[in-house]
This record gives sequence, C-alpha cells and structure tokens, in this order.
Amino acid sequence: MATTEVKPYAVKNPKRNRRPSLGPKKDLKKKTKNTKKSKAPTFDKTIEKSIRNDQKTENDDDEQLYSEPVSASEQLSYFLNQLESAIGIKVSSLELEPIKETCIVELSQRLDQDVGNLGEHIKLSCGSSWRETLCEGETLERKVEPGNPSVLVISSSALRSLELLRGLHSLTKHCPAVKLFSKHLKVEEQVSLLKKRVNIGSGTPNRIKKLIDIEALGLSRLDMIVVDMHPDVKGFSLFTLPQVRDEFWDLYKNCFHQRVLEGRLRICMYGPKPAPNLKKKKKN
Repeated sequence: MATTEVKPYAVKNPKRNRRPSLGPKKDLKKKTKNTKKSKAPTFDKTIEKSIRNDQKTENDDDEQLYSEPVSASEQLSYFLNQLESAIGIKVSSLELEPIKETCIVELSQRLDQDVGNLGEHIKLSCGSSWRETLCEGETLERKVEPGNPSVLVISSSALRSLELLRGLHSLTKHCPAVKLFSKHLKVEEQVSLLKKRVNIGSGTPNRIKKLIDIEALGLSRLDMIVVDMHPDVKGFSLFTLPQVRDEFWDLYKNCFHQRVLEGRLRICMYGPKPAPNLKKKKKN
C-alpha cells in the first residue's frame, strides 16, 4: 500500500502576513498636526500682540518726552500748580521771591534719574558735607538728635519705597535708612528704630505723617524731601494716584509747606516731569 507524504500544515502568521494598515496612523498624524495647529497663535492674538507692542512704543515715547531736562523754575511752577489744584493753597509772589532760586533741587543732567543713580544725585545735592549729613553714624564727638533724618524720600507705595532704598545702599552702610511705610511694619517697630540716629528715611505719605504726629519722627534736621515722580505699572504717580495724592498734600501742607516758605527745606522732584513746552510741540 502506497503511503502518501503528508505535508506539514503551514500555519499562517497573521502578524507577518497581515497587510499593514496605514490608514489609522495617517489619521493619527493628521490629528497630531491638527492639534499642533490649534495651539498656534490665532490671527486675533497676533493682532492683539501687535497692538500691545504699539502701545508699549507709545508709552516709551511718552516717557522720553517727560524725561527731558526741565529747569528749576518750570519744576517750581508745576509743583505750585499741583499744590493749588489739590488743596487750594496759592503762594503769593511776595512769599515766593526769597525762595524761588533755592527751594527746588536742580539735579545733574549727566545722570539719569533712575533708582541706581538716586544715591549719587542726593550726594551731589548735599555738597561737600554729604558724608557727614548722609553717611555718618553715631559718634561721641557730635550727638545728633535721634529720629531726625536729613532726607525723606516719599513715594506712592511700599514696594517703590524699597526699590528707592536699594538705590541709596552706598549711603546707608554705617547708618541704615528707616522704612517708613505700613506694609508688614508696625508703628511700634518704627518708633523703636527712630530712637537711633537716622540720616535717610523712605516711605509713603500716610505713615510718614502718622509718625510725625506721634512725635516719633522729627524734622529738626530735615533739609530735603525727595518726591518720587516715576509712574507705576498702571501709569499712576504720587501726584495722580487719588488716595495717595490726597495723603501727600495733607502731609506737605501740615508738615513741610511752612518750612519751604522759610527757606529751611528743599524739594527734589525725582523722575520724569511734565514740561508744558514739550507737550505743545507734540500736539503740533
């Protein structure tokens, strides 16, 4: 009987013989591409970014316009106009005559009026006695009444006050400046700090006035107030931020104005200042 050769049954490998399906993978790639495209900035967002850049450029132009050198007489005129519009005090020409040449500190035009140069500007404005006035600590030879700074830096916020203090670091190594604002600082802590010699103080109008009212902060040595003119991120400054503006003029009226009229106190307007003649040029 003839035997038939039995061929082994060939088992097909479904994975090897299966035709690869490229469809789903292509679809998946398409989906991935579509997903990436959806994350790309839309036309509206591109336009919005362009508008913001334009606005930033315009703001930068405005800052350059207001940062042009302004004479002491123009600064004084601007300050007195602000004083009159805020609290109705008008300084007569008779009162102004003895002090009009000296009550405004005219800063060096060689240095920008930014945080980093504040210490140098104040040093130059104090003349040859700057070291004794601004830097000297307690000495046995000469006793200075505690809590009486020679310079007060006044700004619209605690954050800005801290920034300005960094610019004064070179002057406050031997006699630390005092922080005169309310954020995270209790009145009692500041009263304790003011029991020592103080050359420079930096703070906000409301807390400065409160410390003067309770006789913790003295004015017997005060030679200069530095009025911070720089606008914040929203464009507000010490003269335009509503509540702070009122607090500043209340402080000035009750504590500084008479001293200015008597020639015992100078005003330093630090930062960009409006110049009427420059505004007119821009309109034309």
